[in-house]
Amino acid sequence: MKTLALDTEGWDLTVDGSGNIATLERAPPEAGLAQDAASAIRLFAGELWFDTTQGIPYFARVLGRQPPIALLKAYFVKAALTVPGVVSAVCYISSVTNRGVNGQVQVKDADGTTTMAAF
Repeated sequence: MKTLALDTEGWDLTVDGSGNIATLERAPPEAGLAQDAASAIRLFAGELWFDTTQGIPYFARVLGRQPPIALLKAYFVKAALTVPGVVSAVCYISSVTNRGVNGQVQVKDADGTTTMAAF
């Protein structure tokens, strides 16, 4: 299975050497599964138009508040587990600033392979 390759800085589409939209295999070494989990962590509740039940309640419970780090990690792990193929997830938060949270999600697939992506 493939997923679109995203630039880790701007979280935008990238192109391959031929100028086509780049893709990743959802298996090591490219870590597409972890990238999909990081995308799920960035998803706002209600933002996914074909399934508005997915996403993190950023507007309702996170933005403008100071939620405990444990609650943020719980939201992030729950979001990562919605990605097909992810059997377990661990989130690490590296920094919390006035306007952002940075960290890493490590996901494990059914084969026991662990991959990571920053969010």
